[in-house]
Amino acid sequence: MKSYYSEVSMSLRPVSQPLHQQLRDLMLARIESGEWSPGTFLPSETRLAEEYGVAVGTLRKALLDMAAEGLVQRRQGKGTVVSSHDSDAVLFRFFNLRRADGTTFHPESRVLDRTRRHATPDEANALGLAPDAMVICITRVRDGDGVPLIYEHIVLDAARFGSLLTTPDPLPNTLYQLYQTEFGASVFRAREKVTACAPCPDCARELGIPATSPVLRVHRVAVDYNGAPLELRISHINTSAVHYHAEV
Repeated sequence: MKSYYSEVSMSLRPVSQPLHQQLRDLMLARIESGEWSPGTFLPSETRLAEEYGVAVGTLRKALLDMAAEGLVQRRQGKGTVVSSHDSDAVLFRFFNLRRADGTTFHPESRVLDRTRRHATPDEANALGLAPDAMVICITRVRDGDGVPLIYEHIVLDAARFGSLLTTPDPLPNTLYQLYQTEFGASVFRAREKVTACAPCPDCARELGIPATSPVLRVHRVAVDYNGAPLELRISHINTSAVHYHAEV
């Protein structure tokens, strides 16, 4: 019977893409499979290079690419660890709000409602679900510096995340960490579309702003390593209290 690593070595032979990119894809597959779970230290570069039958420099280049993508973190004197969503560095990859002076802050969340219902056509399309699929919808407000900043709806596939309906309060501020630890779902990227709009009555009430005050509407679809949608999040941002910040 062939070993895992003999099969890996065979898969490195084609030259359709650079060798370090092939290595990156192969190591990512081991993260996706759960073999290397979040917070796990990878084997040493020397050992991995031997397992894959490549030079250490090639292996290191693949790891550097993965670190640049946020898949792993390289820790001086300790090694390389699979990224988890419990660190500030990962949190602020996905949190694009800043104070007026540009500084960051940790938002606090208040869950207003959790329901299980049929997906709307737009929700089903965003999450890649069947038209009649059931979803979990979490409505919450996020505060910063004691001020309500964000009114948001979070929509998830009930078939995968259904137990969130009965998870005891309080839900964590960083839901991405909960998805990772409790459901084995790691958010890798997020696609956002930002528009300006008027707040709905519930939004205006919860944010404590006039009904005529404009808000930023952020439509975000978070996806996993394979690009499969995990979460739809519609956030309405109180722009009188916080700034949307993005680097391109």
